[in-house]
Amino acid sequence: MITAAADGSSLHNPGPAGWAWYIDDATWAAGGWPKGTNNMGELTAVLDLLRATRDAGEELTVLCDSQYAINCCTKWMAGWKRKGWRKADGKPVLNKEILQELDTELAGRQVHFQWVKGHAGHAMNEAADSRARAAATAYRDGTSVDHGPGFGHAPAAEAAAGGADDTQNVFCAPQRHSAGNVCGEDDQEAPCRAAAPTATQLEATSSRDVTSASAGDIPSIEPFQDGLFELDAPSALVSTLADLQSRLVDSNPACRQQAMVELLSDDFIGHAADGKVRSKARLIAMDRSIKSRTTTQIDILGITEPADGVALVRWRSRTGARAELHASLWRLSGQHGDGQWQIVFSQATAI
Repeated sequence: MITAAADGSSLHNPGPAGWAWYIDDATWAAGGWPKGTNNMGELTAVLDLLRATRDAGEELTVLCDSQYAINCCTKWMAGWKRKGWRKADGKPVLNKEILQELDTELAGRQVHFQWVKGHAGHAMNEAADSRARAAATAYRDGTSVDHGPGFGHAPAAEAAAGGADDTQNVFCAPQRHSAGNVCGEDDQEAPCRAAAPTATQLEATSSRDVTSASAGDIPSIEPFQDGLFELDAPSALVSTLADLQSRLVDSNPACRQQAMVELLSDDFIGHAADGKVRSKARLIAMDRSIKSRTTTQIDILGITEPADGVALVRWRSRTGARAELHASLWRLSGQHGDGQWQIVFSQATAI
């Protein structure tokens, strides 16, 4: 049995927001957004915990101080799904994209939710809360986010490998991640993120066993840049694109290359930090020549939607001592919003 605490934090609700889950001092993770809500943080903490522990083969108990998160996962989600992700009054459910991903991750899992009172001295809850709040504060201040060691990783060894590869990729070096589907028979060390679901796939029915119980040195941002770090896109789009962007820097080479095939448009052009211009085919070929695994941490700085079906994602990466700023232009293929988001252009700048 794995027992973990999950928590979210938003400084102004909405405002700079963070999430975190905590098992012990060597097993935890955190993240966030420049703008989000407490509920987004609470749900995302549970979602990332489910992804991280998916292949552990153990039952999971999640300690939450949020009745909203517990009720979403144990009481309300099934009804919302039957109604097309709408509430009883016909209005769309808030945080739908996160809830849909939770529905997928909970399928077939033995997951138990237990309520604990927040800010009441519960050690694990306090540990998750402090890490979620630290992530939100980092987004407010424009400083680096401590993402934590994750589940079943050796961060020190990965960090040591971070500076070993000199190959410049328009998406920087690979990122540590622990979620998704295993890709390929030859690389079973780290599972891949699942591809983003289409509108049709999101309607698929899933079963789950979920219960609830009651119980008690990257440069900082200058002041004149404050307006840059805002999310104009809807929260569902933010969640989707942040997840897709992170797939492109996965530490598993097979997963990363699979993501490039799926998520780079055929007419993709990338401007790397070394000044070179690369096509989709060239980028994939270069990536296949990279043998070492490295760890990259990424922070989403802003997501805007200048037009329907078009989104600009601005993000920051750090691999060892190397830090870069990135801008990725995403385009939604297909019609009626049922297609796949793909990158048509990316720019990387060393900082």
